[in-house]
Parts: sequence; structure tokens; C-alpha cells
Amino acid sequence: MTGPKPGAGSQELPRTDGPSWDVDIPDGVVMVRARVLPLLVVLVVLGTSGCGDGRPAASGAGVTVENCGRSITFDQAPQRVVGYYQHPVEMMVALGLQDKLVGLAYPDNDPLPRYADAYRAIPRISDKDASFEQVLAKTPDLVYGGYHSTFDDKEGRSRDAFANAGVKTYLSREECLDRPVTMDDLYEEVRTVGRIFQVPDRADAVIAEMRDGITQAAERLGTVEPLKVFVFDSGEGTAYTAAGTGIGNEIITLAGGRNVFADVQRDWADVSWEQVLQRAPDVIVIYDYYGTPAVDQKIQFLLGKPELANVPAIKNRRFATLTLQDTVLGVRAPYAVGKLAAQLHPERR
Repeated sequence: MTGPKPGAGSQELPRTDGPSWDVDIPDGVVMVRARVLPLLVVLVVLGTSGCGDGRPAASGAGVTVENCGRSITFDQAPQRVVGYYQHPVEMMVALGLQDKLVGLAYPDNDPLPRYADAYRAIPRISDKDASFEQVLAKTPDLVYGGYHSTFDDKEGRSRDAFANAGVKTYLSREECLDRPVTMDDLYEEVRTVGRIFQVPDRADAVIAEMRDGITQAAERLGTVEPLKVFVFDSGEGTAYTAAGTGIGNEIITLAGGRNVFADVQRDWADVSWEQVLQRAPDVIVIYDYYGTPAVDQKIQFLLGKPELANVPAIKNRRFATLTLQDTVLGVRAPYAVGKLAAQLHPERR
């Protein structure tokens, strides 16, 4: 993703509430509520010595990682980190690293309840983009970015600018890949962050729970017939949707769906309403996040478009919802599989 977030150019309406599973839905709309799977448990493995207690190991010769064409060496675990966008911050909190975070910029959704206390204790730099100077004011030794736009050269936040200021940078691997993103890429992201902060045991525990959540969803679904799914993020003249290479596409597949725009070899794409009609989705999945109309407003908009009147999802009023943070390379993605599966196939819950 190259922009600040999906739908960044769409109409922005004030949001006074965080994302909610039970939104006000227009009369007659069928919207299945999911029984949300248990979320990540941050495990600290207790031991008597060494790194088995979850503490960073001795720095030794340091750790070198490859990231988006750059080789980065950490002589010791970073101690002062700015998380730019929400999913890097939640990744660190899931790994028990919240004490290393000195700032957060540009959140998209409310924090997961289990992370709420730790998350809200992190100083907020900005609700939108932060300047290079605002980030440097936190005296970080690492900036962990979620999207390419974290390191926007036009805004003075290039990776080279941070390097020249003595600050290391790391970008979510989802932004580096030129192929479809999978859950294996998420597991590798967790391992890499675990290596950088020298907490590999915690990373292994988080990955094990992620895998277990996906396995549970698969067992419930069995050999269910996939439903055709269209993602509506935002848009009026065209529709901004999840295409075939982002992890959102894999979430749909694992949840018993088939993304009707999976053939578009991008992570996000603008498509025409005529294309949506032609591909006849059974269910429309709406992405919910700050800075866009609320879920019920998006539903009303879609129901009011005459060109969509014959789309099965519109005729049958079949809508589901995920938060934006469910659908990026972060700790929520594996559990979004069960959350979406329960909405697409409620009979298999």
C-alpha cells in the first residue's frame, strides 16, 4: 500500500465512536454477528536462566535483518521505538514490548480490549501524519512503519533522512512483497520482530496461537462451498476494494469466501460499479475505520445505488464487517479468519 491507508481519498465524516461489532443497521438488512475467536495471549515463558524467561538475550554480535532491500544491523535490542500506524504498535504489544514504545502516529481503530491499557499508555504523537520533527522529538532509536507512506520522502520522512539522524527504520514486510501476501509472511514478520528485540520465545508463542486460531476456523468450516465476496472500503464514483495480493484476500479465502477481485494483481484497487454488478457477489464485506463513514452509512450508500440493485448481496442484504486492522499484516489477521467465517457461514459456527 502506498497511501496513508485505504480510502484515504474518500469522504471523511466525523467519528465519535470506535469500531463496533453491533452497529445500527438499516431495517431489513441481514448482518450476521460473529462469535469472535479468542485473541492473542501474550505469553511470557518463565524460566530460571538464559532467554527462556522472555527477556532479551545478550546482544552478542547483534542481529541483521533484510527489509525492503535494506540490510539493518541491530547491535542491541531497540529501546525507544516510534510505531507509525497501528499494526506495528499492536505487534509490539502482543510481544510484550510496550515498554519500548515512546510514541504512536496515525491509528486506524480502537485497540483490542486485551491490549487497551498498554496501548493507551503509549504517548500519541498524532492522530494523522506526524512530521519528521515530531517523530525525532521522541528521540527514537527505531521507527517501525506499517505502510510505505511512513517514510514519505515528499514529507521529509524518508528512510535516508532518519538514517542521517541516527535512527534505524523498519517497514512491515507486506509493503515489500511483489507477490500475494500469506499468513506465512505474517509469521515471518512476528519472527523478525522477535529477533530484532531478542525475544524469540515470545514470537514462537504468538505464532503458535495464531496457527491454532486458523486451524479452529478451518475445522468448523470443513468443505463448505465458498461464497463470492466483494470488499467495500470506500468510494463513490468507483469502489475502492481489496484485490488479490494483500493479506485481506487470504483472510477471505481461509474464511470460506472467494474474493471477486482476486484476479487483480494489486493489494488494493479502484473498480467500477459495473464490474461489481458483473461479478455478482453473494456477500459484501465492509471495512470499518476512522476517517470514513460508519458501517451503517456505507450500507445505506450501497443499498441506494440503482446500478447494484440486481447484485445478490444487495438483493439479499448480506453484509459482513471487518476493521481495517483486521486486514493488514498485524496480529489481528489470523483471528479475522474466524471472525469473517462466522459471518459468511453462520451455520458452521
